[in-house]
Amino acid sequence: MTTDNLKIPTVALGTWAWGDSGEAGDGYFGSPLTQAGLEEVADKAHAAGFTLWDTAAVYGMGRSETVLGDVLKPFARSDYQLSTKFTPQAAETGDDPVTDMLGQSLARLGTDYIDLYWIHNPADVARWTPHLIPLLKSGKVKHVGVSNHKLSEIELANRILGEAGFRVEAVQNHYSLLYRSSEDAGILDYCRNQGIPFFAYMVLEQGALTGKYSPENPLPEGSNRAATYNGMLPQLKALTDKLASIGQRQGAAAPEVATAWAIAKGTTPIIGVTKPYYIDGLVRATSIALSSDDITALEALADAANVNTRGWWEQEMEV
Repeated sequence: MTTDNLKIPTVALGTWAWGDSGEAGDGYFGSPLTQAGLEEVADKAHAAGFTLWDTAAVYGMGRSETVLGDVLKPFARSDYQLSTKFTPQAAETGDDPVTDMLGQSLARLGTDYIDLYWIHNPADVARWTPHLIPLLKSGKVKHVGVSNHKLSEIELANRILGEAGFRVEAVQNHYSLLYRSSEDAGILDYCRNQGIPFFAYMVLEQGALTGKYSPENPLPEGSNRAATYNGMLPQLKALTDKLASIGQRQGAAAPEVATAWAIAKGTTPIIGVTKPYYIDGLVRATSIALSSDDITALEALADAANVNTRGWWEQEMEV
């Protein structure tokens, strides 16, 4: 095991959309991001104490890592943590595709080590997991996790790493009020029992849970998220109204309450940050205290919406 413990933040910062070129049909959000704007995001995040940045080699096929590396140049490497991923489905042929993809990520990010390296999607757990062991031994990777793995795959990865004296140190899955499959499948309980941090991504469902969008004001046409979510906005209104009303009592907005829900469930939400004011929202989210009644009411409304937001890249989590 590495001796330095992974510092688990209350909230991690997501850069999925940083790989978006901003051109219609090319990316998730359909809105251009400027380096100057993202530098302001990083400055605010740094000042607020948010230090873990999550990206992946396949986000924009390297663009996200490149932009993130550039944006973080002014900061000392010890002042932030980098989380990036090996995606088996994008692996090149060669003797060691994991080391090859890591090398490309290190170059784009401008660093010689990654704090938290993930197997992004399961393809063949027995094949890919052992490749993490030499990376841990070399120090190029400090800690390892698995993303989009179901419980049996997490357990297998943990056994493989355990035989070499390491372990799965984090799990990252899609988890939101609308998509609680990791809870239903026992993954959250497993992580709790094993002392494994659980990172929740798509907590805001790409903006659909922010309350900003409605049938009258849909997500921007031409973006992938519009195609996914615009049709379900009518079913989400009662839930986003409830998020807003809970927030009103605490001087917060709907997305901050949705983020606070994920924190209350014992997870570390990864929240995409594309605008400086999002950081102010994260500061508020970390100070919101939700009652058990609030949580029960939100989950009941989410269940009543009866929508399925599983991504095309995700497998069913149920055993």
